[in-house]
Amino acid sequence: MSFAVRFRIRLRSALGLVAALALAGSLAACSTISATTGSSGGKGGAELRLGFFANVTHATPLVGVEKGFFVKELGSTRLKTQVFNAGPAAVEAIFAGAIDAAYLGPNPAINAFARSKGKAIRITAGATSGGASLVVRPGITSAAQLRGKKIATPQLGGTQDVALRSWLALQGLKTDPSGKGEVEILANTQNAQTLQLFQAGRIDGGWLPEPWASRLVLEAGAKVLVDERTLWPQGRFVTTHLIVSTKFLTAHPETVAALLRGQVAANDWIAKHPAEAKAAVNAQLQKLAGKPLKPEVLDRAWSNIEVTNDPLASTLATSARHAEQAGLLEHTDLKGIYDLAPLNAILTKTGHPAVSDAGLGTE
Repeated sequence: MSFAVRFRIRLRSALGLVAALALAGSLAACSTISATTGSSGGKGGAELRLGFFANVTHATPLVGVEKGFFVKELGSTRLKTQVFNAGPAAVEAIFAGAIDAAYLGPNPAINAFARSKGKAIRITAGATSGGASLVVRPGITSAAQLRGKKIATPQLGGTQDVALRSWLALQGLKTDPSGKGEVEILANTQNAQTLQLFQAGRIDGGWLPEPWASRLVLEAGAKVLVDERTLWPQGRFVTTHLIVSTKFLTAHPETVAALLRGQVAANDWIAKHPAEAKAAVNAQLQKLAGKPLKPEVLDRAWSNIEVTNDPLASTLATSARHAEQAGLLEHTDLKGIYDLAPLNAILTKTGHPAVSDAGLGTE
């Protein structure tokens, strides 16, 4: 057995252990929401178990829950929500049958598709573009100055983890999946812990989603070294999208359609009421994290994201290639990872343009 194969086996085992521990920790952060009134769109499933993060980059589910858009469309279907720190843990929850759908980033979705040989999940909608940055100590002004430094990411194999490793490679800085190399990567560092470690001087920065990048800037004096939007054409790339268990999608298509209607309604409301949307996001963050974001943090984080139903599918293959180059993913054919037919039917009916799967759909 080659070193590369042995390493990938160890990596998958490590990812599973870390994600299982994260899953166990997140089970306490779940709630059930029932509708007293609603449409008949929820028939087909008695319960929908939905995962997402307590991040501004998850504005769609935060608003969808806070303002009741999901519950309204789900009707008699109970909505049970569960909060995760990063995507790999949410993927493990789907594999374990603990949740039915989740908002997460591109790389965990790709990993789920690859690990299950294309069977376990489908991407059914986009949610957010942008909202991720590499923030560092003020004295660091170039990639070369990162040599010997410690940089945190939320979870090994997660979207920000892959983005960091890919960018470092482009700068000629060597890393390996264990975190060692010319730059030490502290993967599996929860976002709140990253802030604490940075304030204590124990790490030098992090590649983080919003609002954590903004919190390090405004509360801990960090500086932005890389705004990830500058690395993508037109500054657009998938940060958050909605994946659904294929088993659940097949068994309860009406329930998935109801969730998508709730998303489209939530995103329409966000576009028309940005100030109220920020307040709704902050209200959910207060419920989930115990306290709201400071107004200046919320404003800065909000300015760095774009809420969209478009999964920006053309950027997914690039994310997969970055993961392959980082040694975190074997080459994977992504054909079939998207099922956008239910979303496009809703978008067409509500007067929105259809979105593309970039040739990676189920059809």
